[in-house]
Amino acid sequence: MTTVKDVAKLAGVSTATVSRVVNNSGLVNKETQSKVKSAMQQLNYRPNTVARALASKKCTTLGLVVPDVSDPFFGQLASSVEQITRLTNMQLLLSIGGQDERSEQQAIESLIAQNCDTMVVHSKKMSDETLSSYLNELPGLVLINRFIAEFQSRCIWLNNEYGGRLAAEYLIHKGHKQIAIVNSCLEIDDPLLRKKGFENALPSKNFYFEATPTFDGGEEAANKLIEHLDKVTAVFAYNDAMAVGVISKLSEKGIRVPEDISIIGFDDALFARVCQPKLTTLKYPIDQMAKHAALLSLSISGSNTEFSNLPSEYCYQPYLIERNSVSLNE
Repeated sequence: MTTVKDVAKLAGVSTATVSRVVNNSGLVNKETQSKVKSAMQQLNYRPNTVARALASKKCTTLGLVVPDVSDPFFGQLASSVEQITRLTNMQLLLSIGGQDERSEQQAIESLIAQNCDTMVVHSKKMSDETLSSYLNELPGLVLINRFIAEFQSRCIWLNNEYGGRLAAEYLIHKGHKQIAIVNSCLEIDDPLLRKKGFENALPSKNFYFEATPTFDGGEEAANKLIEHLDKVTAVFAYNDAMAVGVISKLSEKGIRVPEDISIIGFDDALFARVCQPKLTTLKYPIDQMAKHAALLSLSISGSNTEFSNLPSEYCYQPYLIERNSVSLNE
């Protein structure tokens, strides 16, 4: 790979002179600039954009840490952040954090190693203490889907407890009282808060099943649910992937949704609009949240002050999307 030294040697100048030309410092005469640019062209030299950013004291990259881009939810999150980077002429650096604390730390350290100190981080496994140390070290770091009171102004999060209550109230409105909760088995706050909100609105004992928050996890939970169908009229699933997994397994057994049992999901993923039946769900406004987080990160780091009129509310509320998977229980 061509280096600054190679360009300097061909142009017959110092590496410092090459750097001044690359960074448009205005301290190099036109003849020398011409020699340097000609050498860069001959050698097909492309300046390191991160190094240029450091030299100019202006960040040109935005980092993003997510657990997994193959999940439609995180794919949407990444896509929304990428829209902001294009809009602001920034470059997106993506780092995969996985599902454990060490991997999340490595993802952040990877961005730091690339001289990126402006970033949006989705972390569910790192402790508040560890995240706080990064927040203190990196003024441009913003958390999404995580709340730390000390850094509230740099957190974008969802009111999961309200989402659970909203689901329960909707099912109650539809005449359902005997409801099964199909929840995520991951040891994070989201499933606990959704369950808490649901049970606060419907305190009677509900059937409860846990599995991985995936399509396969939904099918696994449905196998257990089938044994109790005579006592259950509706299901509240942790997310849309689990809801569709439940529908798939019930369909295999000849059990119809919503004629025999109703189901409500959470997220409003793209497939929720096209599955059969179309899924009633709670909208998780991750698109708006991700864009807000990206703009906030750029704003507080000083990388982009054009978008200073940011939303004043950092806690987002889920809302009902009514489709065809819940029927009236008379």
